[in-house]
Amino acid sequence: MSVVTEVSPDGQKLTISVRGRFDFGRHQEFREAYERLNHKPDSIVVDLKDATYLDSSALGMLLLLRDHAGGDDSDVRVVNSNSDVRKILAISNFDKLFDIS
Repeated sequence: MSVVTEVSPDGQKLTISVRGRFDFGRHQEFREAYERLNHKPDSIVVDLKDATYLDSSALGMLLLLRDHAGGDDSDVRVVNSNSDVRKILAISNFDKLFDIS
């Protein structure tokens, strides 16, 4: 499985880890990671530690996640991205929409 989810014991934090290529092939799996939950968590973390590639469809998936989580009022963080992925996120101005580390 390329997309792994983990919900905190109190149900307030969802962590979505993406492994390998984060592209259109992960679309359904990524959407299901957050849509199948019974309630919305307070915060969502997208862990890209094991992501080797990110394309424009992955950027779109991150935007859909942000909208689902509440848009401007959401707490969605992108963590553990490598320098290439961080550069793509910065060029796309995603650092203004997400907390990226």
